[in-house]
Amino acid sequence: MDHTTTLTQHINASPEKVWAVLSDIPGSAGTLSGINAIQMLSEGPYGEGTRWKETRTMMGRQETVEMWVSETDPPRSTTVKALQGGADYTTGFNLNERDGGTDLTLTFDAKVLKPTLVSKVAMALFGKIGMSITRKALSKDLAEIAAKAESL
Repeated sequence: MDHTTTLTQHINASPEKVWAVLSDIPGSAGTLSGINAIQMLSEGPYGEGTRWKETRTMMGRQETVEMWVSETDPPRSTTVKALQGGADYTTGFNLNERDGGTDLTLTFDAKVLKPTLVSKVAMALFGKIGMSITRKALSKDLAEIAAKAESL
């Protein structure tokens, strides 16, 4: 079972400035209003293997998820992964220079790892609502990333 959404935000800043915001994991709680806290689990600059715990409030519940960078090609793309509650989450960011700025495209994919009858029914009933809420949160994240990059 797979749920995917893709969003694109044009940002009036260079890919390098957008990359600086995306790769600043310790500062992301200050950039993104949806993040309550960040706890770094690895040291060093942003790159493959960088790990952290991110605490967000979604649907009235606060959750902490361990995340890691699985791929990176600065300043063009990066992929972040998380495993939580029997699901595999993948968030890809692609940066494309356009019209003196950057198109930042975010692709979010949620896969249930071992779907059961109950999880299939739950996804059928609530999957669209959950993805709608997720899409709204991701859209807000993109707008806040844009605002930060444009202010650099």
